[in-house]
Amino acid sequence: MATSASRAATIVKEIGERSGLSQAELARRAGLPRSVVNAYLKGSREPRADALARLAAAGGLELQLARREPPVDAERAGKILVQVLELAEALPFKARPELGYPPLRDRLCADGADA
Repeated sequence: MATSASRAATIVKEIGERSGLSQAELARRAGLPRSVVNAYLKGSREPRADALARLAAAGGLELQLARREPPVDAERAGKILVQVLELAEALPFKARPELGYPPLRDRLCADGADA
């Protein structure tokens, strides 16, 4: 799973690639130190939304919000989950009257007595 800093680094990298500007020129046009832009690109520092907007504008681009589609189809995922649960219920099950190992509290007491 990507962190927000790594997602921001991807955005800053794409701004640089699409604009064709060097890191130094992009930073200069955005009014940011080059070291800060470099930290954004490495993912060691996370830019705020206004910094991303300034970088995009410096590269002749603009940030836009778009509706995000879920990564999976919820209806299909729900059907698969129902199938899995039905299969799990169909598995043979043999109830055991007692545990085959001592309860945790007994094991802890035994460990404490040994010490």
